[in-house]
Amino acid sequence: MPDVRPSLTVQERGGLRWLTDSSLDATTAVRIAFTTRGGGRSVGPYAGLDLAAHVGDDPVSVDGNRAALMGALGIEPLRRRLTTAEQVHGLTVREVSGATAGMGSFADHTGPPPVPATDALYTLEAATPILLLYADCVPVILVAPDPLRGVAVVHAGWKGALGRLAGKSAKLLARAAGCDTSDLLAYIGPHIGPCHYEVAPERLSQFVDAFGSIASAQGRLDLGAVVYQTLSEVGVSPGNVVSAGVCTAEETGSFYSFRAEGRTGRHGALAVILERDR
Repeated sequence: MPDVRPSLTVQERGGLRWLTDSSLDATTAVRIAFTTRGGGRSVGPYAGLDLAAHVGDDPVSVDGNRAALMGALGIEPLRRRLTTAEQVHGLTVREVSGATAGMGSFADHTGPPPVPATDALYTLEAATPILLLYADCVPVILVAPDPLRGVAVVHAGWKGALGRLAGKSAKLLARAAGCDTSDLLAYIGPHIGPCHYEVAPERLSQFVDAFGSIASAQGRLDLGAVVYQTLSEVGVSPGNVVSAGVCTAEETGSFYSFRAEGRTGRHGALAVILERDR
């Protein structure tokens, strides 16, 4: 297994900026991206690189943004295999393979619809980008680096975090890839931080009951800490987890935030297994 220590750095190309792990790409031919809202053709409350087909943005703009992102990432030939999901804040994890590849690729509905009622996708198929969308919820990318490569993308809002969706996804990916959960790499992307995530006492008590004292003072909830603990519970090594450490509600110039903005777009978390050079 390659010696990869996860990290996140900013890359920029064609006016677009995203967070990625270049060493992962170089050693395993797995490419990941947490996008920002910089660049893109969307306007109004969606201004920037809005990737969502379900928030009221112009589908032509969204598809242009998706194409621009894939071009910047160097995976433009895979445009029709891009796979998205109908995210419903549930706990369903689905594998992307065969005919599932390419579901939800186009916002203008010229292709098949997104994978229904799903908040985590994983795949072992090369040349099959998977993409989920966010505006405060926690994006998680999981990677099984070798020898049987696999990736998962998880959408963890408060329901997904409370339901330990990231841990469930990690176990399913490890099983499919034939590795231990301790071999997985985990990337926690930009999300709303406890500095801005105030919740009702009843909801806060649910998390305290389930996870202990991960909640900060004054009724604020740290979803990133919940996701980190969830991954640790299923055996993902602490040294294999990295967090972007960015609050979306604090950084609305770079990320979309439903809590801070209301009507707004969505940034994304994307992962793809590339064909190895022969």
